[in-house]
Amino acid sequence: MDHRDIHVLRILEEIEKNAGFTQRQLASHLNISLGLVNSFIKRLARKGYVKITAVPKNRLRYMVTPKGLAEKTRLTYEFIQYSYNFYKRARKRIKTVLGAVEKDGGRRVVFYGGGDLTEIAYISLQETQLSMVAIVDDRLSGQKLLGHGIRHSSILNSLDYDKIIVTSVDSRDAIYQTLLKHGVPASKILGLE
Repeated sequence: MDHRDIHVLRILEEIEKNAGFTQRQLASHLNISLGLVNSFIKRLARKGYVKITAVPKNRLRYMVTPKGLAEKTRLTYEFIQYSYNFYKRARKRIKTVLGAVEKDGGRRVVFYGGGDLTEIAYISLQETQLSMVAIVDDRLSGQKLLGHGIRHSSILNSLDYDKIIVTSVDSRDAIYQTLLKHGVPASKILGLE
């Protein structure tokens, strides 16, 4: 499943929920550009997945067609398979990394990242003797994840940990540079690639 399929699925879902959405509202709600929404809707209409009708005051109304519902069902099934396989692969890789930390005598870890991989890592951590010291993510600092406050990387010098496991899929190079800038030795940084 690629990003286009995910966009198509999300657009079909949103149109099904609210046929009165404008393209601008869809773009804002889905956090993608207006041009991209326009391109997808035109393509969906050409394929017969969406019907576009004009309503008073120069507004358009979008309706998911039966063919569009079938496509949405197919994409939903693909997305579930993709997510399940992602979870299995991530869990296997995280268990390997956590096992290596334990084998090296480590006991305390920090997760850098506040997304899905962090959640999977936290679940996997429960099967080890390791403990999580903190979740750090400069972009999400101040938010909560799994009942833990997400902290800014500036606190790293005050924490006692053996390894930092990068559980973010965003800008890994920038994250490594941030960690090194805060004086974290490269030997204490582990990635999940």
